[in-house]
Amino acid sequence: MPELRPILLVEDNPRDLELTLAALEKCQLANEIVIARDGAEAMDYLTGQGAHAGQDGGNPTVVLLDLKLPKIDGLEVLEKIKKGENLRHIPVVMLTSSREEQDLVRSYELGVNAFVVKPVEFNEFFKAIQDLGVFWAILNEPPPGFGRNAP
Repeated sequence: MPELRPILLVEDNPRDLELTLAALEKCQLANEIVIARDGAEAMDYLTGQGAHAGQDGGNPTVVLLDLKLPKIDGLEVLEKIKKGENLRHIPVVMLTSSREEQDLVRSYELGVNAFVVKPVEFNEFFKAIQDLGVFWAILNEPPPGFGRNAP
């Protein structure tokens, strides 16, 4: 049986965080949801530094990444993930309210796996998050050996 890895949710907006967690919970995924409220905290988790020093939880099954974040913005986090030797295979879904074409283009240039604009309507937002959770946590087949940080 494949290793059950966490989902890293990087979101600073309390309302969007609450809605996203509720939608993921409704999917009844067994994956732990790890929350980072800014880009620096996300990078600490992914690299095992700061408050996450010494933790060896392996790479998450997916990173749900907001674009507009304090400390380190989503594009910079995405760039660090995709350039990182031990991180670049982690799927990253940009989950944002931005409809700016430049954000979309830049995200794909940096290697994002999907770009999802947060629907404004509650039910649409809920459904979009559920679909993302099921796809990345259950349906997507990661590359062989994916999941553990290399020594």
